[in-house]
Amino acid sequence: MKKKQSIIKATSIIIFFTLITKILALFREVLMAAKFGSGMEADAYFIALTATGLMVGFLTSALNTTMIPILKEIELVEGKKGKIEHTNNILNITLIISAILAIVGIIGAPIIIKLLASGFEGEKFKLAVKLTQIGFPVIFFGVTVGVFSSYLHSENRFTFTAAIGLPMSIVYIIYLLILTGKFGITGLMVTSVIAILSQVLMLIPAMKKADYRYVFKVNFKDEYLKKVLLLSVPVLIGVAINDINAIVDRTIASTLLTGSISALSYAEKLKDMILGVFIAAIITVIYPLLSKASNSEDLNGLKRIIKKGFDMILLIAVPATVGLIIFATPIVELVFQRGQFDALATQMTANALVFYSIGLVTMSLQLLLIRVYYSLQDTKTPMVIGIISVAFNIGLSLILVKYMDHSGLALATSISSMVATILLLWCLGEKIGSLGIKSYIKTLLKTGVASIIMGAISYLTYRGMNGLLGVGKFYNIVSLSTAILVAIIIYAALCYIFKVEEFRTIFVTIKNKFKKE
Repeated sequence: MKKKQSIIKATSIIIFFTLITKILALFREVLMAAKFGSGMEADAYFIALTATGLMVGFLTSALNTTMIPILKEIELVEGKKGKIEHTNNILNITLIISAILAIVGIIGAPIIIKLLASGFEGEKFKLAVKLTQIGFPVIFFGVTVGVFSSYLHSENRFTFTAAIGLPMSIVYIIYLLILTGKFGITGLMVTSVIAILSQVLMLIPAMKKADYRYVFKVNFKDEYLKKVLLLSVPVLIGVAINDINAIVDRTIASTLLTGSISALSYAEKLKDMILGVFIAAIITVIYPLLSKASNSEDLNGLKRIIKKGFDMILLIAVPATVGLIIFATPIVELVFQRGQFDALATQMTANALVFYSIGLVTMSLQLLLIRVYYSLQDTKTPMVIGIISVAFNIGLSLILVKYMDHSGLALATSISSMVATILLLWCLGEKIGSLGIKSYIKTLLKTGVASIIMGAISYLTYRGMNGLLGVGKFYNIVSLSTAILVAIIIYAALCYIFKVEEFRTIFVTIKNKFKKE
């Protein structure tokens, strides 16, 4: 029970800081939508951001997933001093690699944009190329954030890494409020680079507190470096394959109605509020525990941690799915509809959000399962399953877009995540033995029934409040807030009645906290 409560406590701290940063990030997106809407400049910016973000994502994902188990192993063998030395070596070599990639990316930007957005022509194409070239130096800073975050997580220090979104969003907000009129969309891309630099500056004090000291050291013969690079290759391929889902969506969307790319991007931002705040917090805390259990060859302990992670994710992702589907339109209207973001953009974004939300549960579980494989130092299986998943996504996208436009792209992404999750579960069972799937299904059924009842009551509450108050931005805020509050109360009560294990643990933790105070 104490271990469960410590996990919940650590997760709560991360959720608290991440929620603040995500609220700021959402405000940033609101300002961006108001300033640029969903037209040509916004489409070009999001494609450029995808191009630079993919490269940063490749490197940071590879570092975050491979470094933590390796650093745990180094600490067991060589102690803290050895861990710091190897961290410096990995940092310096990855910085050299990232500098080379940035130069290649700047030179090859026209080719990259042609691959990502085949429908872009003329001024739209030129603008996307220009913005991509401006943004590519972000790789250098993104790699540094990846190495620093991995080191801090290996030390079980999560607070600063959870809060690094704060300076990033603040930099964006200052630009959008003060400087947009002068520098426009070009200045926004420069801001994206400065924003990542601000994250590096924030992590430096945390690294010092963790006794890290930077030393310029380059040793290409380092055995642990070779191990990280070897494990990273399938991770890089796997991340690339997963990101191909986004590339396929945007490439096809570039041939659709103007604003389709922006609608998908804004819908993803709302979906990622759940993945980025709650699910990421759970996985951040769980992953070092998975690595420790795997390094100790404690399979029973590993299975218990997996079960704990599954239950916590289902507890959050299932009701979030129901809520986003029911309230997609009022949420998008409330968050984005102002300035250049009109009613058509709201409807396009809401439609995409509904179909992305269908796959929210499996997207969340997929993130956890991939970390389980990485903790076992198996990076090949997720890569192979990723290839199958993206092939499924491409096929479905080409079919569904004919009947559902951009919404079909969102649905294809959701279905492909379901396929990937099922395959990951099956292969994991083959690898480590029975996972106790019946207990997972039991939790899913309990949270599912609770969420459906919650959704019905909260929807009736929203409609009732609308009938009483009428139409208007302020009234919509009141109606939606009331419905969400009712939803939380109903869901919490039902989870307690249905004896959902992880909810009861959270309840006991909060109850004990109040008793102490």
